[in-house]
Amino acid sequence: MGRNLYILAATLGFFAIVSFVLSFTNVAHQFGSSGDASLWRMTGFALLCIGLVVALLGVLSSLFEQAERRAEDARRQKRQR
Repeated sequence: MGRNLYILAATLGFFAIVSFVLSFTNVAHQFGSSGDASLWRMTGFALLCIGLVVALLGVLSSLFEQAERRAEDARRQKRQR
């Protein structure tokens, strides 16, 4: 599960970077697109924050899976003795 969360965090981070880049280019001021550069920056900031939270959840998930695996191994070795 941790790997899926890492992939999701990377995807959100990529889209955050794209949003930040769009806010500093002239694409935000062309006809038919959202011309508000602050909207692009806010979207990028929100995606970045969500991506960081998802990455933290991925790290915690991996840590708990590893701790559970080691505890199971310790129980198994204790039973064999």
